[in-house]
Amino acid sequence: MTASASELARRLGEHAEAVCREYLSNGHRSGNHWIVGDVRNARGRSMHVRLKANAKGPAGKWVDEATAEYGDLLDVIEASCGLVGFREVADEARRFLAIPRPEPQSRPSDIQRQPAAARGSPDAARRLFAMSQPIAGTLAERYLTGRGILLAARERALRFHPGCYYRDLVTGETQTLPALIAAVTGIDGRITGLQRTWLAPDGNGKAQIADPRRSLGHLLGNGIWLGLDPGTPVPVMAAGEGFETMASLRTVMPALPVAAATSANHLAGLILPPGCRRLYIAADADAAGRHGIERLSQRAGESGILALVLRPQLGDFNDDLRHLGPAHLAAWLSDQLVPDDARLFLPPG
Repeated sequence: MTASASELARRLGEHAEAVCREYLSNGHRSGNHWIVGDVRNARGRSMHVRLKANAKGPAGKWVDEATAEYGDLLDVIEASCGLVGFREVADEARRFLAIPRPEPQSRPSDIQRQPAAARGSPDAARRLFAMSQPIAGTLAERYLTGRGILLAARERALRFHPGCYYRDLVTGETQTLPALIAAVTGIDGRITGLQRTWLAPDGNGKAQIADPRRSLGHLLGNGIWLGLDPGTPVPVMAAGEGFETMASLRTVMPALPVAAATSANHLAGLILPPGCRRLYIAADADAAGRHGIERLSQRAGESGILALVLRPQLGDFNDDLRHLGPAHLAAWLSDQLVPDDARLFLPPG
């Protein structure tokens, strides 16, 4: 962590409870901790922020027991506000602490710089998405192809950024890396957040960093939609946790709209489009997402939607696609789909 970052984190820690009340307003104090759902200010109890220094460490340090993420109050400001660069995070921290911003060296390009995104992560997500480019011919396309995922160029949810900011939550060190950018939207198509997957410099796999995939913005109820035409009824669709899982299903069923909710909890709260009659929920081989599947199935049933679970042969549907091949995956799915859907969405066998 740089000296300026360390000093800002220390100063924020001196006002840890005030920081939490400002940026983690959906939480509450319990003893020496602030309890909240996650670093993006979701409701819940899995994240604990230490409010006063003790034998375990300084004030302002936090840990999310559900995800094993941890960090300091600069991370809280970054994630809860949806900021995308250290300069924006530092400026917001200084604003909160009422510390004047250091005089920058004057550069002509600074005159044309846009102001920092308004507080609230959807604005920051929309800005980063707008700064990115279509994936055709980029490292992002190479990465997806290497995962066996072949998507039409018209998939509007996907972009590529050649130098996306990444901050190590442990050391505070920052760097820029190429990244696959996936828009998280509501059923109206409006961007509410996004997911960044940082890539190796040659596009052959993810970057060698601690957590190469992170989401920001308003995720609950929304998802990474592939094939959704806002305002058009969606009688049949599929949903699941991971983007690559759902993109793998769309590779073999390119006419089927799919949504990746980014986590089990968000899958449970996914808002389904009007006119939906049948919902396929993609499962992984492990039990981590069982709660999300059960809760979404229950909500679908309460709305008169038939919910059916699709199960992979291996760990997940991307494993099936890569190791067994698209033809084998299509044949495996044909026995799990309603016959009319198999005829409509799967290639003729």
